[in-house]
Amino acid sequence: MSTRRQARRLAALLEEPGMVRAPGVYDGLGAHLVRRAGFPAAYLTGAGVAVSGYGVPDIGLVTATEMVDRLTTVVTACELPVIADADTGFGTPLHVVRTVRAYEQAGAAAIQLEDQAFPKRCGHLADKEVIDADEFAAKLHAALDARREGILVIARTDARGPLGIDEAIARGRRYAAEGADLVFVEAPESLEEIERIASEVPAPLLFNVVPSGRSPQVDEAVLEKLGYRLAIYPGALLEPATNAMITALSGMTGQAAARVEGPAGIFRQVGLDDWSDAGERYGTRSGPDEEEPWA
Repeated sequence: MSTRRQARRLAALLEEPGMVRAPGVYDGLGAHLVRRAGFPAAYLTGAGVAVSGYGVPDIGLVTATEMVDRLTTVVTACELPVIADADTGFGTPLHVVRTVRAYEQAGAAAIQLEDQAFPKRCGHLADKEVIDADEFAAKLHAALDARREGILVIARTDARGPLGIDEAIARGRRYAAEGADLVFVEAPESLEEIERIASEVPAPLLFNVVPSGRSPQVDEAVLEKLGYRLAIYPGALLEPATNAMITALSGMTGQAAARVEGPAGIFRQVGLDDWSDAGERYGTRSGPDEEEPWA
């Protein structure tokens, strides 16, 4: 599937009545299942790729090449428009150029870039840091200029956690003015904040749906009424699949095993605590915090 065709399909979906729903996928099986279930789009989740594809927590350990490899698999399997997580773009604006072109070659309909500092961290881990808005604007322009096949560019800000909702909204407005096709303000912490984003950020908006996150549970009809155009569900398949595997294995061994809950619980299955210890040893951010949405 070509990016040009899939980007047009996604753009058309975003213009239609109703909010586009895209479950998180990370492998070929999930991609097939999302298509068979009748969803119009899929979301390639970086956290899911890190855990399922490479057995590591989502703390900036997965490379651009690895993400592109998994993206190619998912695009081929589901034949739907795929919104693809690209973290920080994997480096400088020059790296962003190469990332955008690689994602287009793989057939993504949209690429999601965020303003976290590198190495990025999953939204529910401690000590998130964001780069200066001007620095991210340069990355955003690099992405917009680099595209050759019309891939949609989603600008995500993680400023809500470290800098507060006012700065997050200001960045959302800035990124919309700079030309982002969609804006994603990560982890609003109340319905009031969700409403403020919808009323104050003049762009098509993405909302991250996660049952165990810092954002409150909001009915999809309410999100749609507020004007959100795209909802992603990054943990929709990974947590149920993980617990199904734990149950199957405990049935084989006869030993009871506790279910995992939330992203941090899943990350611990792939060594988060060991990576956190190493991070403390080398002065790198890597520890868990209270849970926020998947990404």
